[in-house]
Amino acid sequence: MSAIFKNRVRNKILLNKLVENPLEIVKTHFRDKQHIGFSGFTGIGGPKVIPNALCEYTRHHHLNMPGSEKQMRFNLYVGASCGVEEDKMALENMILKRTPHQVGKQIRKRINSGDTLFFDKNLSLFPQELLYGFYNKDLTLPDPNKTDALPSNVLDIAVIEATGIDEDGGIILGPSVGATPEFLAGASKIIIEVNTTIKEMKGLHDLVLQKNPPYRQPLNYTKVDQRLGSEKLYIDLNKVVAVVESQIEDHIPDNTPADENSAKIASHLITFFKNEVKHNRMPKNLLPLQSGIGNVANSVIGGLANSGFKNLQVFTEVFQDSFLDLFANGSLDVASSTSIRLTPKGMSRLSQNWDSWSKKIILRPQTVSNNPELIRRLGCIAMNTPVEVDIYGHANSTCVLGSKMLNGIGGSREFLTSAKYSIMHTISTRPTPTDPYGITSIVPFVSHVDQTEHDIDAFVTEQGLADLRGLAPRERALEIINKCAHPVYRPILLKYFNDSIKRCNGKMHEPHDLHKCFEMYFNLEERGSMRAFKKTDEKLH
Repeated sequence: MSAIFKNRVRNKILLNKLVENPLEIVKTHFRDKQHIGFSGFTGIGGPKVIPNALCEYTRHHHLNMPGSEKQMRFNLYVGASCGVEEDKMALENMILKRTPHQVGKQIRKRINSGDTLFFDKNLSLFPQELLYGFYNKDLTLPDPNKTDALPSNVLDIAVIEATGIDEDGGIILGPSVGATPEFLAGASKIIIEVNTTIKEMKGLHDLVLQKNPPYRQPLNYTKVDQRLGSEKLYIDLNKVVAVVESQIEDHIPDNTPADENSAKIASHLITFFKNEVKHNRMPKNLLPLQSGIGNVANSVIGGLANSGFKNLQVFTEVFQDSFLDLFANGSLDVASSTSIRLTPKGMSRLSQNWDSWSKKIILRPQTVSNNPELIRRLGCIAMNTPVEVDIYGHANSTCVLGSKMLNGIGGSREFLTSAKYSIMHTISTRPTPTDPYGITSIVPFVSHVDQTEHDIDAFVTEQGLADLRGLAPRERALEIINKCAHPVYRPILLKYFNDSIKRCNGKMHEPHDLHKCFEMYFNLEERGSMRAFKKTDEKLH
């Protein structure tokens, strides 16, 4: 063991459980069709040594061959996604079933080819449903009439990453929490990877583990900076079958630089916020901010850094690089999330300012960070990016052309359903090989619904912002088309809307022409563009 590892693992019982060869762990404890939980959230804080050993063992023993009598495939549960190691497992066809959110080219390919079964789930619901025994119904759980004990057999194995273990056995997590508390509580066996390449992050975490109904108590958070839980996780040490040292860093790719369109979206939102403050619908320091992942989301937060707002607060799932700019200029007081998903440059900035900035960061389980009750109580501003929205305000966040899974719904629905301000933002069009405006983000009727018209307060593109509050469906349609649609699609969408009104005599609440509502998707598949055009046309402009 390295000197750092010995210094990080200060509990003698767990130090004596060090296993230097991870292949021995795989050979001894892993079997086909087990239910496995990995720590990690949005690509950071997941195990690395054991997944890599699983891939090596599977390849060496030819356990990944389709139709083979001997296979090594798992029901894999991760808080969101655990990192590139998960994608390596997908490449080896080792994932039988997966939930609730994933990121990676190979796992997405396996899901869409049908090799891996995937079910999408709201992120705060997933860990508690795991402990309800919903995902392994053959089990017998503790009798709720006799005990409030949580089940400890819903997972065969939990593999988690930590940055240290104290003398009292308390586990110090790293840059993510996710569903780790529930995995440790619900696993028959536990494997701990102690990552010695990153800072020991003692003091950042606020960890709570709720009981199952009817014993569940309220989460009494009334402020973002309030702490009610423990800095460390305490477990039954007898369940730990191995402790290993990890010297593998997380791999977070650099963010795409902000472009003109994302800057315009940020500008529209900041103007909207300032108007809400002017009319006393929002305090001068706004309300707790939630922002999804991606270029547009980063640009919006980056725009706030230069907007003049002070004493901001963040209550979100993922702490990203752009929030560091708010720390740097003194405009962000506190940030609560369940992971710190920073690029190498961002992590370097945080390390250089660790003494001051780390005191403003709180990492919580996803049952807290994504809890709808808390989101509503705190009055959050939720900002997320969809695949597309339709003219009445339904949004699709997951399935391209209604069928092809991207990553999963994540926490967007929990925030958008419960926030004081529920906002979706995206660019208005994307190019295809035959048309620079081949895909519109605003369609007559979305091919898959994740967020409903009842939840969205505003929709924003580089074209403008549609304020949908208090509007009936036909009013919403005109607001979205006229404010947010790209000019090349605006007349097409208006024609569809007006034709639907003519066709829907006596059905005028939300008029649709069911013969034509999906015509844009047919155009895209058959002609390479959502714009209707004849095959004889040489080029679209």
